Amino acid sequence: MIPFVDLAAQYNSLKTEIDRAIADVIGNSAFIRGPAVAAFEREFAAAVGARHAIGVASGTDALNLAIRALDLGPGDEAITVPNTWISTVYAVSHVGARPVFVDIDPATGQMDADKLERALSPRTKAVIPVHMFGHPAPMDRITAICRARGVSVVEDIAQAPLAEVQGKKVGSFGDLACYSFYPSKNLGCYGDGGAVATDDDALAKRVRCLADYGQTERFRHAMVGWNSRLDTLQAAILRVKLPRLAGWNEARRARAKRYGELLAGLPIRLPREAPWAKAVYHLYVVEVDRRDECLAFLRTSGVMAQVHYPACVHLQPCYAELGYRPGDFPAAEAAKDRILSLPMYPELTEAQMRTVADALAAFVRRG
Repeated sequence: MIPFVDLAAQYNSLKTEIDRAIADVIGNSAFIRGPAVAAFEREFAAAVGARHAIGVASGTDALNLAIRALDLGPGDEAITVPNTWISTVYAVSHVGARPVFVDIDPATGQMDADKLERALSPRTKAVIPVHMFGHPAPMDRITAICRARGVSVVEDIAQAPLAEVQGKKVGSFGDLACYSFYPSKNLGCYGDGGAVATDDDALAKRVRCLADYGQTERFRHAMVGWNSRLDTLQAAILRVKLPRLAGWNEARRARAKRYGELLAGLPIRLPREAPWAKAVYHLYVVEVDRRDECLAFLRTSGVMAQVHYPACVHLQPCYAELGYRPGDFPAAEAAKDRILSLPMYPELTEAQMRTVADALAAFVRRG
């Protein structure tokens, strides 16, 4: 069987360092806000090119805290895409603001900047581009549009740490950047974890305060906050992994290139990297006819492919009140029935990739 992600293979390559990092935390018994947390925040901020990084409990919390830090509330709107994981949209709903969607560019799967410009209204307070699948959104255009209108930008980088637009890292375009360290991410811990990064001193202070019960100092609660902290054990694990992230991303890029060679000539749509982008291939997503049938065939063949994601957010029952209908976002809706994520991780071997390609070719050619 070829797993979708092989976390055991990664652990085995780092076992000595990971075990030592975990043992150090246990030995020091500094489980909450131990020194590894502050150290990781400094190192991660440097890696992504930000002045500040605040470790939080999850990628979902990162989004929630970022939107809250911008003071969005009832009467405000925030624009994002319908092909994201629903946490992106929940962050808007949880502050009482209204989510607004714009369609994607079918060539990249990312927010369509032209459609974004037309969707802005006097109520738009924030735009949340999502760097889906590890390919960056067109941040140069998005930020230019938003800056001209005084609209804040929150980058959802759960799937794309260190991806680039015109040679500039994602996360350095918007006001706030949100990261997830879910185990299967390009930089993953061994549980839940996340971070908010920013160059804005005031926003960083506000996010950190919100994440720590709204405290400006111990036992002084200036605002209603949360308990959202990055666990010290997870921070210690992430410190071991962080120096490898750039290399792991390059390994993903190499495997994406090899997939392209192995799958060339098949009647399927392969992912394409825009000329202005450097993708980091959190996922390798193809488009195929009879997707669900293909998925079942691959799994029967021992290839644990997946789908990210089989439903668009604007058509979820919890958002029926927004009034969107099938057909409102044709590019995202067309893609959701055809997208198929193939196994992708830095440790993926040539033999495994050939097996995946052979299984996909066998399905396509059987008609």
